[in-house]
Amino acid sequence: MHDLMAIITICTFFLTIGFMFWKPNVNEAIPASIGACIVLLTGTVTFADLGSITETISGAAITIIATIVMAIVLESFGFFQWAAELLVRKARGSGIRLFWLTNLFCFLMTLFVNNDGSILITTPILMMLLKSMRLKNHQQIPYLLSGALIATASSAPIGVSNIVNLIALKIVHMDLYMHTAMMFVPASLGLVLLSVLLFFLFYRTLPKRLPPVPSWGLTPGGHPLKGETTAVRSNKFMRNVLIFVFCVRVSLFLASYIHFPVSLMAVIGSACLLAWRWIYLKIPPLDMIKKTPWYILIFAFGMYVIIYGLRNLGLTEWLIHFLQPLVAGSLLHASVLMGLLLSVLSNLFNNHPALMVGTLTLTNMGLDPITLKISYLASVIGSDMGSLLLPIGTLATIMWMHILRKGGVKISWGQYLKVTIIVIPITVIVTLIILSYWVSWLF
Repeated sequence: MHDLMAIITICTFFLTIGFMFWKPNVNEAIPASIGACIVLLTGTVTFADLGSITETISGAAITIIATIVMAIVLESFGFFQWAAELLVRKARGSGIRLFWLTNLFCFLMTLFVNNDGSILITTPILMMLLKSMRLKNHQQIPYLLSGALIATASSAPIGVSNIVNLIALKIVHMDLYMHTAMMFVPASLGLVLLSVLLFFLFYRTLPKRLPPVPSWGLTPGGHPLKGETTAVRSNKFMRNVLIFVFCVRVSLFLASYIHFPVSLMAVIGSACLLAWRWIYLKIPPLDMIKKTPWYILIFAFGMYVIIYGLRNLGLTEWLIHFLQPLVAGSLLHASVLMGLLLSVLSNLFNNHPALMVGTLTLTNMGLDPITLKISYLASVIGSDMGSLLLPIGTLATIMWMHILRKGGVKISWGQYLKVTIIVIPITVIVTLIILSYWVSWLF
């Protein structure tokens, strides 16, 4: 009977992941919650385990939800149209300059929002911008693909930009500020390398001169802007909004440092921004109930229940037996091997379950504190950067492919792989090596 329950749990995991790959336009919370219910019915995860699971994911999910609320408020202020028109002005008709500005824009959006939110915001903006320039399909791909890769990989430098990173932080009992101190420099250098590699790869395709862009506006959903709530504000107002959002982001790291709940600080920041919007635009906060993607909570909880079931079946013990002799050798070994392993697992099973499995395994390996930290950080690089080798490696890239298809931009797996097979392995290996030397220097 136990063997049958184990088989059902394992099959449920593969079917859940497979369904998300097969139907990326279906809300990912649906297969995750169905899978979690099946695992609970098998008894692989007990109802007593649910308390531990809730404690692990609740803070991370609340932090991400609060961040997305801030993004919705920014949309109300007309921030995204303002940012897109700023891109056009700063590019000054140069396709090369627009490439670098696009990458910077996607990097900042992930830092200020999160990786999934950044994809949902930046992709429609870039599509509208590029179509208004009447660029051909092959000329649009360098901007759209590089933007998506940078937006998704940019969740590595700071843990708060990705829900699975925040959950993993909780599992390894690592503070947010410590994650950033150890990770920001190596991951940022990796992003610079990724941008440079993409630039050289796309240089011949990039239009050197851009045609003039007519006056236009759009929301993150790609719809024309209208009404007072989305009117573009002055540069001074937008600068003040950006400063406020930046201060909220900094406050999350300060909260982590003084051991104040990061999720509570994120909620306070979102509440202040909602109050500002209420005063300035006379929009009460009630619209957040409808606009906030609550399904993220359900997805994170359901996915972790399934992973917890695999852990209870002995998956982590098997991985420990395989990994411990390899990781315990040196910091360089720990960094490179864990990063490459998580890259492979993320491309096979998606980065969310891969990082959860990897982190649960690390906590039971009896590693010394520094080796544990560097192994965890290397896992994050594998799950945030290495997962980009295939378009199914992250939910963000699955959503990105869906948005492109919906918008009439054609990009095949072959076109995607032709780029990532060159830039992703180089970026991941170099970043992992830098990480090991950076952590060695810090400690």
